[in-house]
Amino acid sequence: MLIAHASPKMALILSMSKDLGTRPIELTWLKVKDINLENGTVTITSAKHCNGRTLKLKTKTLDMLKQHINKKGLKQNDRLFPTTSENICDNYRRLRNKLAKKLQNPILNQIRLYDFRHYFATTLYHKTKDLLYVKIALGHKDLRQTLRYTQLLETTEDDEFHCKVATTIKEATQLIEKGFEYVAEKDGAMIFRKRK
Repeated sequence: MLIAHASPKMALILSMSKDLGTRPIELTWLKVKDINLENGTVTITSAKHCNGRTLKLKTKTLDMLKQHINKKGLKQNDRLFPTTSENICDNYRRLRNKLAKKLQNPILNQIRLYDFRHYFATTLYHKTKDLLYVKIALGHKDLRQTLRYTQLLETTEDDEFHCKVATTIKEATQLIEKGFEYVAEKDGAMIFRKRK
């Protein structure tokens, strides 16, 4: 909802934060040359004495980024967002507060800009169950930093899933490519699920 109501530039910033788990300051450092516009990989210089990393944008975000680069006429050494992280945070808060008031939904005021990074981390952990992978994706040097994110998304009995069945390798591959995870095999059929 926040991305949909944002200006094109802020929508791009929020989408990149959601896709890559970046800190606002990391976005201000990105240059056009840090992005492979063919496959959507982004090489991130990390903040807070953490590790750099290379991650991939979703297709929709990559399309938004290409439009931004073309509209601004950016060259390889140009920064994507020549601003400060403080300005990004201030603009985000104005957007969020205005939307919360417009929709009369005070819960929106609780969503911090950093929550886009938390969303990335918790969903990545839920998908992979691999804490070390999440640590690398966030650029953390210390695993204890990463542990904070995994506590936000714990499997409970209230979890709801879409379930699908595959009877061939091709069907199973298609389900995995759509984000389904393998659960079990019964009577020659493979059962998959994906969180709703």
